Amino acid sequence: MHILHVVGARPNFMKAAPVLRVLSAHPSVRQTLVHTGQHYDSAMSEIFFQQLGMPQPDCNLGVGSGTHAQQTAAVMQAFEPVVNERKPDLVLVYGDVNSTVAAALVCSKLGIRLGHVEAGLRSRDRGMPEEINRLLTDQISDLLFTPSPDGDENLLRDGIDPARIHRVGNVMIDSLLRLLPLTEQHFPSDVALPYALVTLHRPANVDDLPWLRELLTTLKQLSSQMNIVFPVHPRTRQRLNDLGFGSSPGASSNPRLRLLEPLPYLEFIALQRRATVVITDSGGVQEETTFLDVPCLTVRENTERPITLTLGTNQLVGRDLRKLRSAVEQICATSTTPPAPDSARVPLWDGHAAERIAQIILAGA
Repeated sequence: MHILHVVGARPNFMKAAPVLRVLSAHPSVRQTLVHTGQHYDSAMSEIFFQQLGMPQPDCNLGVGSGTHAQQTAAVMQAFEPVVNERKPDLVLVYGDVNSTVAAALVCSKLGIRLGHVEAGLRSRDRGMPEEINRLLTDQISDLLFTPSPDGDENLLRDGIDPARIHRVGNVMIDSLLRLLPLTEQHFPSDVALPYALVTLHRPANVDDLPWLRELLTTLKQLSSQMNIVFPVHPRTRQRLNDLGFGSSPGASSNPRLRLLEPLPYLEFIALQRRATVVITDSGGVQEETTFLDVPCLTVRENTERPITLTLGTNQLVGRDLRKLRSAVEQICATSTTPPAPDSARVPLWDGHAAERIAQIILAGA
């Protein structure tokens, strides 16, 4: 059996790595790894491959940045000849980025079987490009691998055949569990406790410059209570430059508000693990903090990962900066040393999701 994996952005890498590893143990399986190049700088791509133990891509489409339409179209145009040449039996796509929906559409047009890892997530917000990517990919996939019960329910509500739905758990937690013992040696020695870890990258947050300025003001205010550690996404870096707020390391005039370059996987997990609180708009970070039992404040009005609210440590604060400040103050007042990560907190977030995916594929589902 020939399985072709498509990855394009940082969240894909953590999900694909365990599946590649598990399937490599089966002599009957031949694998091809295609990197679309959606994330193309070394801080967002190459270093993740190294730390996650992923093989070098067999093919890099090199699509780079662009509008959503440009990027999706570029992936489709570059990916179609690869599929025609390689003739896989199954293509696996991951998550909800533009590369995912683009590869899915190509496979649908060519009649190639498609599996979607992390299927069924829904924010109910069609203003999010990722929501459109999820909806379309799920509709045209043959195998839908869900991380949690809400994923199954969403797919059934959308009219998906139950025979195509397979709850396997959260494959990203497979990577987290495997590499967690290595993170301690990657903790930045110059970061002082306590601190809040901040990540922001969604256009709804960083492209709205007046709102971003207000949020930065709030972070400066919070820095009087604790250090703020802010690895800056390339998109966010440009917006900070637009505001005249330096985004290179040490550029902030406030020494307690530290702006860093994007961090490799192990360094970032090390920072998450010790953080007093994480402030983010990332879906994956909501899941990682849930597993690590670290308080998470999500700067969004909704989440496609509601299980992080019901069984995890996540709170939605939206754009209510008073709510954000109040939540941080409450967390600081009750902060204790985080307990050890608990793989039993969320069902099937146990480090074996990739094994279940491989079993389903090899059984000929």
